[in-house]
Amino acid sequence: MQNHISRRLFLKNTALASAGVVIAGASLASAPENKRLFKLSVAEWSVNPLIFGDARKDGWEKFMQLLKNDFGAIEKAAPMKNIDFPKFIREVGGEGAEYVNTCMYDKAKNTKYLNELNNVCRGEGITNVLIMVDAEGLVGAPEKKDRLQTLENHKKWIDAAAQMGCHSIRVNAGSQGSYEEQQKLAADGLHLLCEYGDKAGINILVENHGGFSSNGKWLSKVMEMVDHPRVGTLPDFGNFRTSYEPEEWYDRYLGMKELMPYAKGVSAKSQEFDENGEEIHSDFHRVMRIVMEAGYRGFVGIEYEGEQLSPKEGVLATKRLLEKCHDELAKDFKA
Repeated sequence: MQNHISRRLFLKNTALASAGVVIAGASLASAPENKRLFKLSVAEWSVNPLIFGDARKDGWEKFMQLLKNDFGAIEKAAPMKNIDFPKFIREVGGEGAEYVNTCMYDKAKNTKYLNELNNVCRGEGITNVLIMVDAEGLVGAPEKKDRLQTLENHKKWIDAAAQMGCHSIRVNAGSQGSYEEQQKLAADGLHLLCEYGDKAGINILVENHGGFSSNGKWLSKVMEMVDHPRVGTLPDFGNFRTSYEPEEWYDRYLGMKELMPYAKGVSAKSQEFDENGEEIHSDFHRVMRIVMEAGYRGFVGIEYEGEQLSPKEGVLATKRLLEKCHDELAKDFKA
């Protein structure tokens, strides 16, 4: 039976297996680029406890007020800043950065800062991949004027992504209404974003991120309805919870199969590991095979959001697991 283990035991077991881990991981890290099935990026949400520090201790509503009105106070008190993220990625052996806009909420229009961030990335050898955008309104808001306002709110992040050399931003297909109504509204809002994104050379990706968006059938239909070359998905291994009360889940393996044909990114969500280093909620080997079968060969983003390990330890554990998956898949797939 799979069950989570203590951080102490997990680290002890991974240390005992370290020689094997180094050998297994070498094939992904040292193989020529044209022989690798995928490259590893790190999602900034993995380090959100370090970026936000204690800013959320008084609840989500107060945190959002602080985020929008005094982001500098969050930065000042936190142990890590967004500008430090590329160095973190290099230290854990990643190659790409997947930013979260709330980790640099007041920086979207600060061209001097974005240029500085680009210089840090060049120095660390890190590729900017995408920006995950939250807290900027409902893409599928029921009223047209609200969808247009959401577009305006996202424009600065599309522009920032272009300046940073990213290929995409990730948005949320939030909406209201029935199953079909939300599809139509989300598709309209996404098409608006794609039209602006196209001018900047930036893709608009939707993550399965709660509500109907975590229903693979629903979101794949939205992709068809948008019908724009700039739209795509960012399938997340673990985000298939469609309801909290009552708690309901969409089959994650079916969902991945449905979303991968539209994928322009992949998010490897991890939370807990067993004594063998396997993620206990998602079968990474099975999911990564689905990813490969879909023909995807881009960055796979490590997104650790567990409490079992520190952010750095969690990212490294996820990286080792993905390296093991790569070695197995390399026997059956070509780059």
